[in-house]
Amino acid sequence: MIKLSWLDRLLPLWILLAMAAGLALGRLVPGIQGLLGAVQVDHTSLPIALGLLLMMYPVLAKVRYGELGQMARDRRLLALTLGLTWGLGPLLMFTLAWLFLPDQEAFRTGLILIGIAPCIAMVLIWIDLAQGNREAAALLVAINSILQVLVYALLGTFYLQILPNWLGLDAQVLSFSFAEIARAVLIFLGLPLLAGFLTRVLGVRLKGQRWYEQRFLPRISPFALYGLLFTIVVMFALQGEAISSDPAQVMRVALPLLLYFLLMWTVAFVAGKRSGLDYERTTALAFTAAGNNFELAIAVCISIWGVTSQQALAGVIGPLIEVPVLVSLVYLSLWLKPRLFAARAAAAG
Repeated sequence: MIKLSWLDRLLPLWILLAMAAGLALGRLVPGIQGLLGAVQVDHTSLPIALGLLLMMYPVLAKVRYGELGQMARDRRLLALTLGLTWGLGPLLMFTLAWLFLPDQEAFRTGLILIGIAPCIAMVLIWIDLAQGNREAAALLVAINSILQVLVYALLGTFYLQILPNWLGLDAQVLSFSFAEIARAVLIFLGLPLLAGFLTRVLGVRLKGQRWYEQRFLPRISPFALYGLLFTIVVMFALQGEAISSDPAQVMRVALPLLLYFLLMWTVAFVAGKRSGLDYERTTALAFTAAGNNFELAIAVCISIWGVTSQQALAGVIGPLIEVPVLVSLVYLSLWLKPRLFAARAAAAG
């Protein structure tokens, strides 16, 4: 029997209200963008940075780090993750960007930069809500974080310069900073990961695992969603005017993003199920494959083209589409769980 708290059950409503509040702030409050963006952490607004850290910490405090080694030996899960996240994902976003935005170079570039950046933040929330395997989620996020540092710039060069040249399309000359990418990963994953790990180690050692699991974690769990909602408000406040002033352009960018999330999640979920993974690992795989690191893509766009650029705007439109779509997929996952995995779970029991 699936039991969700009232906060989780009404999450779509809270997210819609947070998005509306952010858009209203950005549209109606003069100077709000300058105020929120006055202090930045690695090209990311300080309020957004704080929201992301608050959002990720409770989820990472729930991870049983002693089980990561067992997850790392799951070759099927790792192979599927690498193939879908780093193979199919960037190629699919490149294809959709050129199909839907052949005449919009800036928006197309923003989408491609999103497609080559797997999510290392909000994906932990979606997997946790969908009752996926937290240890698998933490491992996959860690792997994707390391690979982002190593190959993000190379993939950007390939999909924005080399591949378009091969296909006779317009190419761009860009420069990426490995140091900036590594710093963004260190801040937005490394800090909450370290905090979550130390919290579990010290909490279990001082108070015992029963206290930690049954009393401490339930108290901090809601803060992940508080951080998510706060982050959404700030993100949409920063680009509220740009989003609401040209809805036609927003829709052009939104359609390929919508197709990307739905296709990646569906392909990954089916692949995990057909490969014999249980529901928890299949769910972790599906949301890892579908989610993207908008924070990194936006930071790169801002550093190259500026905060008001269409490339950066494409990055902001991303969560406008991703958040409601992936929340819907959380509920779809929970609906599919007893229908597709009940027999397997009974056999394992």
